[in-house]
Amino acid sequence: MQFGIFSVGDVTTDPTTGRTPDDTERVRAMLTIARHADEAGLDVFATGEHHNPPFVPSSPTTMLGYLAGVTKQITLSTATTLITTNDPVRLAEEYAMLQVISDGRMDLMMGRGNTGPVYPWFGKDIRQGIALAIENYALLRRLWTEDVVDWSGKFRTPLQGFTSTPRPLDGVAPFVWHGSIRSPEIAEQAAFYGDGFLHNAIFWPMEHTAQMVNFYRERYEHYGHGSADQAIVGLGGQVFMRKDSQKAWDEFRPYFDNAPVYGHGPTMEDFTRETPLTVGSPQQVIDRYGAFWEQVGHYQRQLFLMDHAGLPLKTVLEQIDLLAGEVVPVLRKEAEARRPAHVPAGPPSHAERVAAARAAGEVHAQPVAAADHWTGKTAEDDVAAADAVAR
Repeated sequence: MQFGIFSVGDVTTDPTTGRTPDDTERVRAMLTIARHADEAGLDVFATGEHHNPPFVPSSPTTMLGYLAGVTKQITLSTATTLITTNDPVRLAEEYAMLQVISDGRMDLMMGRGNTGPVYPWFGKDIRQGIALAIENYALLRRLWTEDVVDWSGKFRTPLQGFTSTPRPLDGVAPFVWHGSIRSPEIAEQAAFYGDGFLHNAIFWPMEHTAQMVNFYRERYEHYGHGSADQAIVGLGGQVFMRKDSQKAWDEFRPYFDNAPVYGHGPTMEDFTRETPLTVGSPQQVIDRYGAFWEQVGHYQRQLFLMDHAGLPLKTVLEQIDLLAGEVVPVLRKEAEARRPAHVPAGPPSHAERVAAARAAGEVHAQPVAAADHWTGKTAEDDVAAADAVAR
Protein backbone atom coordinates (compact mmCIF):
# COMPACT_ATOMS: atom_id res chain seq x y z
CA MET A 1 0.00 0.00 0.00
CA GLN A 2 1.21 3.49 -0.84
CA PHE A 3 1.30 6.35 1.63
CA GLY A 4 2.03 9.95 0.76
CA ILE A 5 1.05 13.57 1.03
CA PHE A 6 -0.82 16.02 -1.14
CA SER A 7 -0.77 19.79 -1.19
CA VAL A 8 -3.41 22.29 -2.23
CA GLY A 9 -0.76 25.02 -2.21
CA ASP A 10 -2.71 27.59 -0.24
CA VAL A 11 -1.14 30.88 0.82
CA THR A 12 -2.57 31.44 4.29
CA THR A 13 -1.62 33.74 7.13
CA ASP A 14 -0.16 32.00 10.17
CA PRO A 15 -2.73 32.93 12.85
CA THR A 16 -0.15 32.61 15.63
CA THR A 17 2.30 35.13 14.15
CA GLY A 18 0.25 37.15 11.65
CA ARG A 19 2.84 36.41 8.96
CA THR A 20 1.78 35.60 5.39
CA PRO A 21 4.26 34.04 2.94
CA ASP A 22 4.40 35.42 -0.58
CA ASP A 23 3.81 33.21 -3.62
CA THR A 24 7.51 32.57 -4.22
CA GLU A 25 8.09 31.42 -0.65
CA ARG A 26 5.05 29.14 -0.80
CA VAL A 27 6.12 27.49 -4.05
CA ARG A 28 9.62 26.90 -2.72
CA ALA A 29 8.17 25.49 0.50
CA MET A 30 6.21 22.95 -1.54
CA LEU A 31 9.42 21.89 -3.29
CA THR A 32 11.15 21.47 0.07
CA ILE A 33 8.22 19.45 1.40
CA ALA A 34 8.28 17.12 -1.61
CA ARG A 35 12.02 16.52 -1.30
CA HIS A 36 11.69 15.90 2.43
CA ALA A 37 8.89 13.40 1.81
CA ASP A 38 11.14 11.55 -0.63
CA GLU A 39 14.03 11.49 1.84
CA ALA A 40 11.72 10.32 4.63
CA GLY A 41 10.61 7.32 2.54
CA LEU A 42 7.03 8.26 1.69
CA ASP A 43 5.64 6.85 -1.54
CA VAL A 44 3.78 9.76 -3.14
CA PHE A 45 3.85 13.53 -3.40
CA ALA A 46 0.86 15.10 -5.17
CA THR A 47 0.10 18.72 -6.00
CA GLY A 48 -3.24 20.27 -6.77
CA GLU A 49 -3.98 22.54 -9.71
CA HIS A 50 -5.50 25.95 -9.05
CA HIS A 51 -5.71 29.16 -11.04
CA ASN A 52 -6.86 31.58 -8.36
CA PRO A 53 -5.58 33.09 -5.12
CA PRO A 54 -4.91 32.04 -2.42
CA PHE A 55 -3.48 29.00 -4.22
CA VAL A 56 -0.17 28.89 -6.12
CA PRO A 57 0.16 25.55 -8.02
CA SER A 58 -1.12 26.70 -11.42
CA SER A 59 1.39 24.58 -13.38
CA PRO A 60 1.66 21.07 -11.92
CA THR A 61 3.87 19.63 -14.64
CA THR A 62 6.44 22.41 -14.17
CA MET A 63 6.68 21.65 -10.47
CA LEU A 64 6.68 17.87 -10.89
CA GLY A 65 9.19 18.01 -13.74
CA TYR A 66 11.61 19.86 -11.50
CA LEU A 67 10.99 17.40 -8.67
CA ALA A 68 11.66 14.48 -11.01
CA GLY A 69 15.23 15.71 -11.26
CA VAL A 70 15.85 16.26 -7.54
CA THR A 71 14.05 13.29 -5.96
CA LYS A 72 14.99 9.63 -6.11
CA GLN A 73 12.14 7.26 -5.31
CA ILE A 74 8.89 9.07 -4.65
CA THR A 75 6.01 8.86 -7.14
CA LEU A 76 5.06 12.31 -8.43
CA SER A 77 1.39 12.91 -9.00
CA THR A 78 -1.34 15.47 -9.17
CA ALA A 79 -4.06 15.77 -6.56
CA THR A 80 -6.12 17.38 -9.32
CA THR A 81 -5.52 17.78 -13.02
CA LEU A 82 -8.39 19.87 -14.34
CA ILE A 83 -9.80 17.67 -17.10
CA THR A 84 -12.65 20.11 -17.65
CA THR A 85 -10.84 23.38 -18.37
CA ASN A 86 -7.53 22.13 -19.79
CA ASP A 87 -7.21 21.24 -23.46
CA PRO A 88 -6.80 17.44 -23.65
CA VAL A 89 -4.18 17.90 -26.37
CA ARG A 90 -1.99 19.90 -23.99
CA LEU A 91 -2.62 17.38 -21.20
CA ALA A 92 -1.51 14.55 -23.48
CA GLU A 93 1.70 16.37 -24.37
CA GLU A 94 2.57 17.73 -20.93
CA TYR A 95 2.01 14.54 -18.96
CA ALA A 96 3.73 12.32 -21.54
CA MET A 97 6.69 14.70 -21.26
CA LEU A 98 6.58 14.40 -17.46
CA GLN A 99 6.41 10.62 -17.79
CA VAL A 100 9.53 10.59 -19.96
CA ILE A 101 11.42 13.02 -17.72
CA SER A 102 10.56 11.08 -14.55
CA ASP A 103 11.24 7.69 -16.21
CA GLY A 104 7.71 6.60 -15.40
CA ARG A 105 7.81 7.72 -11.76
CA MET A 106 4.50 9.59 -12.01
CA ASP A 107 0.77 9.34 -12.38
CA LEU A 108 -2.06 11.86 -12.34
CA MET A 109 -5.54 12.36 -10.99
CA MET A 110 -8.29 13.83 -13.11
CA GLY A 111 -10.77 16.12 -11.43
CA ARG A 112 -13.19 18.94 -12.04
CA GLY A 113 -11.83 21.10 -9.24
CA ASN A 114 -13.79 23.03 -6.63
CA THR A 115 -13.55 26.59 -7.97
CA GLY A 116 -16.54 27.56 -10.07
CA PRO A 117 -15.08 30.75 -11.64
CA VAL A 118 -12.27 28.75 -13.29
CA TYR A 119 -14.71 27.59 -15.98
CA PRO A 120 -15.45 30.98 -17.61
CA TRP A 121 -11.80 32.02 -17.13
CA PHE A 122 -10.90 29.26 -19.55
CA GLY A 123 -13.91 29.69 -21.80
CA LYS A 124 -15.99 26.81 -20.41
CA ASP A 125 -19.45 26.47 -18.91
CA ILE A 126 -19.62 24.97 -15.43
CA ARG A 127 -23.01 23.48 -16.29
CA GLN A 128 -21.16 21.24 -18.74
CA GLY A 129 -18.67 20.00 -16.12
CA ILE A 130 -19.53 16.31 -16.27
CA ALA A 131 -19.84 16.29 -20.07
CA LEU A 132 -16.48 18.05 -20.39
CA ALA A 133 -14.82 15.52 -18.09
CA ILE A 134 -16.19 12.62 -20.11
CA GLU A 135 -15.40 13.95 -23.60
CA ASN A 136 -11.99 15.39 -22.75
CA TYR A 137 -10.78 12.24 -21.08
CA ALA A 138 -11.98 10.06 -23.96
CA LEU A 139 -9.89 12.19 -26.33
CA LEU A 140 -6.90 12.20 -23.98
CA ARG A 141 -6.84 8.40 -23.91
CA ARG A 142 -6.90 8.23 -27.69
CA LEU A 143 -4.05 10.72 -27.96
CA TRP A 144 -1.93 8.49 -25.72
CA THR A 145 -2.88 5.15 -27.25
CA GLU A 146 -3.17 5.98 -30.97
CA ASP A 147 -0.27 7.31 -33.02
CA VAL A 148 -2.51 9.26 -35.41
CA VAL A 149 -5.86 10.64 -34.28
CA ASP A 150 -8.84 11.88 -36.28
CA TRP A 151 -11.43 13.27 -33.90
CA SER A 152 -14.41 15.58 -33.60
CA GLY A 153 -16.51 16.41 -30.55
CA LYS A 154 -18.59 19.07 -28.88
CA PHE A 155 -16.08 21.09 -26.89
CA ARG A 156 -12.99 21.69 -29.04
CA THR A 157 -12.03 22.01 -32.69
CA PRO A 158 -11.64 18.75 -34.65
CA LEU A 159 -8.31 16.98 -35.12
CA GLN A 160 -7.17 15.54 -38.42
CA GLY A 161 -4.11 13.31 -38.62
CA PHE A 162 -2.81 14.61 -35.29
CA THR A 163 0.06 12.95 -33.41
CA SER A 164 0.71 13.97 -29.82
CA THR A 165 4.40 14.18 -28.89
CA PRO A 166 6.33 12.91 -27.11
CA ARG A 167 4.78 9.48 -27.24
CA PRO A 168 4.19 7.81 -23.86
CA LEU A 169 7.21 6.12 -22.30
CA ASP A 170 7.63 2.53 -23.56
CA GLY A 171 4.36 2.94 -25.47
CA VAL A 172 2.28 2.84 -22.27
CA ALA A 173 0.26 5.81 -21.04
CA PRO A 174 0.55 7.08 -17.45
CA PHE A 175 -1.70 5.52 -14.85
CA VAL A 176 -4.74 7.69 -14.22
CA TRP A 177 -6.86 8.23 -11.13
CA HIS A 178 -10.24 9.94 -11.18
CA GLY A 179 -11.03 12.05 -8.15
CA SER A 180 -14.54 12.90 -7.05
CA ILE A 181 -16.24 13.62 -3.76
CA ARG A 182 -19.90 13.47 -4.72
CA SER A 183 -20.35 12.64 -8.43
CA PRO A 184 -21.18 9.00 -9.22
CA GLU A 185 -20.67 9.78 -12.92
CA ILE A 186 -16.94 10.19 -12.26
CA ALA A 187 -16.78 6.94 -10.28
CA GLU A 188 -18.54 5.32 -13.24
CA GLN A 189 -16.00 6.81 -15.65
CA ALA A 190 -13.10 5.43 -13.61
CA ALA A 191 -14.72 2.02 -13.50
CA PHE A 192 -15.47 1.99 -17.23
CA TYR A 193 -11.82 2.49 -18.14
CA GLY A 194 -10.43 0.34 -15.35
CA ASP A 195 -8.64 3.36 -13.88
CA GLY A 196 -8.12 4.22 -10.23
CA PHE A 197 -10.67 6.09 -8.13
CA LEU A 198 -9.64 8.43 -5.30
CA HIS A 199 -12.15 9.83 -2.86
CA ASN A 200 -10.74 12.85 -1.07
CA ALA A 201 -12.83 12.56 2.04
CA ILE A 202 -11.33 15.39 4.08
CA PHE A 203 -14.71 17.16 4.38
CA TRP A 204 -17.00 14.12 4.42
CA PRO A 205 -17.98 11.33 6.81
CA MET A 206 -16.61 7.86 6.07
CA GLU A 207 -20.13 6.58 5.45
CA HIS A 208 -20.34 8.75 2.34
CA THR A 209 -16.84 7.72 1.26
CA ALA A 210 -17.74 4.05 1.61
CA GLN A 211 -20.86 4.56 -0.50
CA MET A 212 -18.91 6.15 -3.34
CA VAL A 213 -16.06 3.63 -3.20
CA ASN A 214 -18.39 0.66 -3.13
CA PHE A 215 -20.31 2.01 -6.14
CA TYR A 216 -17.02 2.32 -8.05
CA ARG A 217 -16.03 -1.23 -7.04
CA GLU A 218 -19.34 -2.65 -8.26
CA ARG A 219 -19.06 -0.90 -11.61
CA TYR A 220 -15.39 -1.89 -11.99
CA GLU A 221 -16.45 -5.53 -11.75
CA HIS A 222 -19.42 -4.91 -14.03
CA TYR A 223 -17.07 -3.73 -16.80
CA GLY A 224 -14.95 -6.87 -16.52
CA HIS A 225 -11.71 -5.45 -15.14
CA GLY A 226 -11.62 -7.86 -12.20
CA SER A 227 -13.50 -8.52 -9.00
CA ALA A 228 -14.82 -5.59 -7.01
CA ASP A 229 -12.17 -5.97 -4.34
CA GLN A 230 -9.41 -5.72 -6.98
CA ALA A 231 -10.41 -2.19 -8.01
CA ILE A 232 -7.74 0.45 -7.41
CA VAL A 233 -8.89 2.79 -4.64
CA GLY A 234 -7.29 5.78 -2.93
CA LEU A 235 -8.40 7.99 -0.05
CA GLY A 236 -7.52 11.50 1.04
CA GLY A 237 -6.95 12.22 4.71
CA GLN A 238 -5.85 14.88 7.13
CA VAL A 239 -3.85 14.66 10.36
CA PHE A 240 -1.93 16.75 12.85
CA MET A 241 0.29 14.92 15.35
CA ARG A 242 2.42 15.43 18.38
CA LYS A 243 3.75 12.82 20.78
CA ASP A 244 1.39 14.26 23.40
CA SER A 245 -2.20 14.31 22.16
CA GLN A 246 -3.24 17.41 24.12
CA LYS A 247 -0.27 19.33 22.74
CA ALA A 248 -1.42 18.45 19.23
CA TRP A 249 -4.91 19.82 19.96
CA ASP A 250 -3.57 23.00 21.53
CA GLU A 251 -1.12 23.66 18.71
CA PHE A 252 -3.44 22.92 15.79
CA ARG A 253 -6.58 24.65 17.11
CA PRO A 254 -5.73 28.24 16.02
CA TYR A 255 -4.86 26.97 12.53
CA PHE A 256 -8.12 25.06 12.29
CA ASP A 257 -10.20 27.93 13.63
CA ASN A 258 -8.80 30.43 11.12
CA ALA A 259 -8.24 28.29 8.01
CA PRO A 260 -10.15 29.63 4.98
CA VAL A 261 -11.35 26.16 4.00
CA TYR A 262 -13.12 25.31 7.25
CA GLY A 263 -12.43 28.05 9.79
CA HIS A 264 -15.38 29.73 11.50
CA GLY A 265 -17.53 26.69 10.75
CA PRO A 266 -17.89 23.45 12.74
CA THR A 267 -15.77 23.14 15.85
CA MET A 268 -12.59 21.11 15.66
CA GLU A 269 -14.23 18.56 17.95
CA ASP A 270 -17.16 18.19 15.54
CA PHE A 271 -14.92 18.10 12.50
CA THR A 272 -12.64 15.39 13.87
CA ARG A 273 -15.66 13.34 14.84
CA GLU A 274 -17.45 13.64 11.49
CA THR A 275 -14.51 13.55 9.02
CA PRO A 276 -11.13 11.77 8.77
CA LEU A 277 -9.32 14.78 10.31
CA THR A 278 -7.37 13.27 13.19
CA VAL A 279 -5.58 15.45 15.73
CA GLY A 280 -3.58 13.65 18.37
CA SER A 281 -0.76 11.19 18.82
CA PRO A 282 0.72 8.94 16.12
CA GLN A 283 -1.03 5.98 17.76
CA GLN A 284 -4.39 7.71 17.46
CA VAL A 285 -3.75 8.24 13.75
CA ILE A 286 -2.82 4.56 13.40
CA ASP A 287 -5.99 3.48 15.19
CA ARG A 288 -8.23 5.78 13.14
CA TYR A 289 -6.82 5.12 9.70
CA GLY A 290 -6.21 1.44 10.39
CA ALA A 291 -9.98 1.03 10.76
CA PHE A 292 -10.87 2.46 7.35
CA TRP A 293 -10.32 -0.93 5.70
CA GLU A 294 -13.42 -2.14 7.52
CA GLN A 295 -15.53 0.43 5.67
CA VAL A 296 -14.02 0.57 2.18
CA GLY A 297 -12.11 -2.73 1.90
CA HIS A 298 -8.40 -2.98 1.13
CA TYR A 299 -7.27 0.10 -0.75
CA GLN A 300 -4.05 1.00 -2.50
CA ARG A 301 -3.19 4.63 -1.71
CA GLN A 302 -3.62 6.88 1.30
CA LEU A 303 -2.70 10.55 0.93
CA PHE A 304 -2.56 13.08 3.77
CA LEU A 305 -2.99 16.86 3.67
CA MET A 306 -0.36 18.41 5.94
CA ASP A 307 0.92 21.73 4.59
CA HIS A 308 -2.09 24.00 4.82
CA ALA A 309 -3.86 26.58 6.97
CA GLY A 310 -0.70 28.66 7.44
CA LEU A 311 1.31 25.99 9.24
CA PRO A 312 5.03 26.88 9.31
CA LEU A 313 7.35 24.90 7.06
CA LYS A 314 9.29 23.60 10.07
CA THR A 315 6.08 22.19 11.54
CA VAL A 316 5.11 20.53 8.26
CA LEU A 317 8.51 18.82 8.00
CA GLU A 318 8.11 17.58 11.58
CA GLN A 319 4.71 16.18 10.66
CA ILE A 320 6.21 14.32 7.70
CA ASP A 321 8.83 12.79 9.97
CA LEU A 322 6.17 11.58 12.41
CA LEU A 323 4.08 10.20 9.57
CA ALA A 324 6.97 8.42 7.84
CA GLY A 325 8.71 7.28 11.02
CA GLU A 326 5.91 6.22 13.33
CA VAL A 327 2.63 5.89 11.45
CA VAL A 328 3.32 4.56 7.97
CA PRO A 329 5.45 1.53 8.97
CA VAL A 330 2.65 0.27 11.23
CA LEU A 331 -0.16 0.95 8.77
CA ARG A 332 1.82 -0.60 5.92
CA LYS A 333 2.43 -3.76 7.94
CA GLU A 334 -1.22 -3.98 8.98
CA ALA A 335 -2.42 -3.40 5.41
CA GLU A 336 -0.23 -6.17 4.04
CA ALA A 337 -1.33 -8.58 6.76
CA ARG A 338 -5.00 -7.98 5.91
CA ARG A 339 -4.65 -7.92 2.13
CA PRO A 340 -6.11 -10.95 0.31
CA ALA A 341 -3.58 -12.52 -2.05
CA HIS A 342 -5.63 -11.69 -5.16
CA VAL A 343 -5.94 -7.98 -4.30
CA PRO A 344 -3.25 -5.56 -5.57
CA ALA A 345 -1.01 -4.18 -2.86
CA GLY A 346 -0.74 -0.83 -4.59
CA PRO A 347 -1.57 0.86 -7.88
CA PRO A 348 0.30 -0.62 -10.85
CA SER A 349 3.80 0.71 -11.46
CA HIS A 350 4.96 1.77 -14.89
CA ALA A 351 7.04 -1.41 -15.21
CA GLU A 352 4.04 -3.57 -14.30
CA ARG A 353 1.85 -1.80 -16.83
CA VAL A 354 4.48 -2.19 -19.56
CA ALA A 355 4.77 -5.92 -18.81
CA ALA A 356 0.99 -6.33 -18.90
CA ALA A 357 0.70 -4.42 -22.18
CA ARG A 358 3.41 -6.53 -23.80
CA ALA A 359 1.80 -9.73 -22.59
CA ALA A 360 -1.45 -8.57 -24.16
CA GLY A 361 0.34 -7.66 -27.41
CA GLU A 362 -0.54 -3.99 -27.05
CA VAL A 363 3.03 -2.71 -27.49
CA HIS A 364 6.10 -3.99 -29.28
CA ALA A 365 7.62 -7.00 -27.55
CA GLN A 366 11.23 -5.88 -27.39
CA PRO A 367 12.10 -4.70 -23.88
CA VAL A 368 13.88 -1.45 -23.30
CA ALA A 369 17.23 -2.15 -21.68
CA ALA A 370 17.72 -0.53 -18.31
CA ALA A 371 20.78 1.26 -19.66
CA ASP A 372 18.62 2.84 -22.33
CA HIS A 373 16.48 4.59 -19.77
CA TRP A 374 17.46 8.10 -18.84
CA THR A 375 19.09 8.21 -15.43
CA GLY A 376 19.36 11.92 -14.90
CA LYS A 377 23.15 11.83 -15.20
CA THR A 378 24.99 14.52 -17.10
CA ALA A 379 26.96 14.03 -20.29
CA GLU A 380 30.13 14.42 -18.23
CA ASP A 381 29.01 11.53 -16.02
CA ASP A 382 28.52 9.33 -19.09
CA VAL A 383 31.92 10.25 -20.51
CA ALA A 384 33.60 9.46 -17.18
CA ALA A 385 31.81 6.13 -17.00
CA ALA A 386 32.90 5.27 -20.55
CA ASP A 387 36.51 6.16 -19.72
CA ALA A 388 36.39 3.92 -16.66
CA VAL A 389 35.14 0.99 -18.72
CA ALA A 390 37.83 1.58 -21.34
CA ARG A 391 40.55 1.52 -18.67
